[in-house]
Amino acid sequence: MTADDSFGRLDDDDYPAYTMGRAAEMLGTTQGFLRALGEARLITPLRSDGGHRRYSRYQLRIAARAREFVDQGTPIESACRIIVLEDQLEEAQRINAEYRRSTESSNPTAAA
Repeated sequence: MTADDSFGRLDDDDYPAYTMGRAAEMLGTTQGFLRALGEARLITPLRSDGGHRRYSRYQLRIAARAREFVDQGTPIESACRIIVLEDQLEEAQRINAEYRRSTESSNPTAAA
């Protein structure tokens, strides 16, 4: 990968651009907190060739959500479970809405 290729990927939400130290600094938390999120399997950082954890912007948004719960007194394991369930619910609602739209468009008289 060339420098130009790497630069172009910085707009990619899934590109693991941030080291653990930088990610913790950006979130205002500790590296231990990020390790705990990994142990709880909320996020799984990619590893550099040297074995160092690297985080994407998408993963940092999830970690920020977890931090909000923990800051409000929710245990980290519970915060991770809540986030997973919220995301599953959102996906199910999206699928249901898509199904309704496709059903209504294929049978317009049933919608009335």
